[in-house]
Order: sequence, then C-alpha cells, then structure tokens
Amino acid sequence: MTVVQQRPATDARTLLPAELRETLAQNVRVKFPQMTEEYAHRGVGQMLAFLAAGAHSDTPLSPSPLVDDFWHAFLLHTKAYQEFCAHTLGKFVHHQPGFLDKEEHGGGKALRAQTMEAITAIGFVVDAEFWPELDIADCSQCHANCHNSPKHG
Repeated sequence: MTVVQQRPATDARTLLPAELRETLAQNVRVKFPQMTEEYAHRGVGQMLAFLAAGAHSDTPLSPSPLVDDFWHAFLLHTKAYQEFCAHTLGKFVHHQPGFLDKEEHGGGKALRAQTMEAITAIGFVVDAEFWPELDIADCSQCHANCHNSPKHG
C-alpha cells in the first residue's frame, strides 16, 4: 500500500527577501493609498505565485488586474526582477501585453481559472480575494491585457 501525503500549500511570499517584499508592497500602496499594508503584502505573494506558475507552465497564464499591478511594480525594479527570474524561477518570465486568441485559450476568465489551477499545482496558496473577476465576467485577460507567454524566451 502506498501512502500519499499532501503538503500544505506554501505562501509564495517566501520566494523574496523581506526588504524587497516591503518595497514592492509600498510601491503598490502609493498607487492605491487605501490599501492596507497587510493586503499589499498578500498581493505581493499572489504576484509571486503567478510568476512561479508562469515559469512552470507551457501555456499562457493571465493575472487578475490587481495581480498585474503588483507585477508591474516588480518589473520597474528591472535588476531585482531579472535576478529573481534567473535565480529563483530558473527562467525569465516575460510580461506580454496583448490579446490571446479566445478560441485557442478560452478567454480571460478561463485563463485565470487555469492560472489558479497552475498556482495550486506547484504548491502555492491561492488567495481568492485577488482573483475576484472569476465570479463576474468572461472578460479578456486584464485591464491591460497582460499575460505571460511561454512562446517568448
């Protein structure tokens, strides 16, 4: 008899040093001053989980609009982002604005559902509060139409 033991999901915030997490959280709070510090730190974790899932995925994944704002904040720290991708993820995760073919990829809502499944599959926590549009509309990727694309890089 084989016993399969499930591990609890990991908070992706552990992928970055505390100082950089704090910087990214504060940068997003400048754009959204009403956002609490705790919520901003959770958002950093969801962005990191998205990036880790994107690095492991052979198909495009799509962030929620809010997760995309955290990704944009990280991208502005180009050296830190490049080093994170290389040393932590093992590959560069490109930010690819633009529309993906809905017939091929299922549209934004389907892509984000796939993204949440991909995050869970690699062992990270999905914080549903950062993916609210899964319950409301079948929109395209996000307000800026961003996604990762395994076809680039």
